[in-house]
Amino acid sequence: MNTFGLHVTLRIKLVGHCPAKLTVVPSSRGCVSDKDCSGGHKCCVFDCGAVCVPPAFTKPGVCPRRKFGAGMCAEFCVNDSDCPNDEKCCSNGCGHECTAPYTVKPGRCALPKGTPMCAEYCYHDGQCPAEQKCCPTTCGHACSEPC
Repeated sequence: MNTFGLHVTLRIKLVGHCPAKLTVVPSSRGCVSDKDCSGGHKCCVFDCGAVCVPPAFTKPGVCPRRKFGAGMCAEFCVNDSDCPNDEKCCSNGCGHECTAPYTVKPGRCALPKGTPMCAEYCYHDGQCPAEQKCCPTTCGHACSEPC
């Protein structure tokens, strides 16, 4: 109760979200809501019931397009919060691994025209200089000014 005789209730919205899978050993205590959890943990429901776990975060940026073929068939991460620094948890074609993301640049690509260019000069905007975007050509991709 405060000095005016009123009850004040604070609602705290923790950042992050519940992870898709339980990848840590949860506290032995159950929970009903986030306020039952300490250390910035969230109350999340899994097969074993509601438990306090570290929250998951979705980091900014986009996973790069996979190169041809499949990567290692192992799960090195489950979500972005498992990865260091700015890296995101991205599919490698068979499993998931921490990968440096890229940011999609603003603007749209013009429709391809002219002589067929059958080569992949880029895979994503992050490989293009300045404001240029990685745009489809008549038969591949190349960096070009957005429209």
